[in-house]
Amino acid sequence: MDLSISADSRYSFDRKRVKAALSKVLSEQGLDGKILISLSVVGERKIRELEKKYFNRDEVTDVLSFPLQEGSEMPSDFDGLNLGDIVVCYPQAKRQAMQWNRLVDEEIEFLACHGLLHLLGIHHD
Repeated sequence: MDLSISADSRYSFDRKRVKAALSKVLSEQGLDGKILISLSVVGERKIRELEKKYFNRDEVTDVLSFPLQEGSEMPSDFDGLNLGDIVVCYPQAKRQAMQWNRLVDEEIEFLACHGLLHLLGIHHD
């Protein structure tokens, strides 16, 4: 799995843990080989901008998923499956971690995996 993780330096989390969890989800779903996923950990302003731009809602959410659309540009040196982008809101993840009595790393892992399931077309009601 080729996981591109970007995060503002003020948002510290266990990247290895997230990568291992995403790999496990892919394996459980029967996917292997070269798979590209982009994960961004952002603040409230950025997640609100994305929510407004793409979903016409002026609110902060915990995670957004953007499946790769057909015809989207792929890295020229990548010959695998590009699933798309996952965006996690760190401040919202931190609030939810406190609410559920979890570590922030656990909540970010949970949200990243939830976002990955959406990239794979698995949705909840």
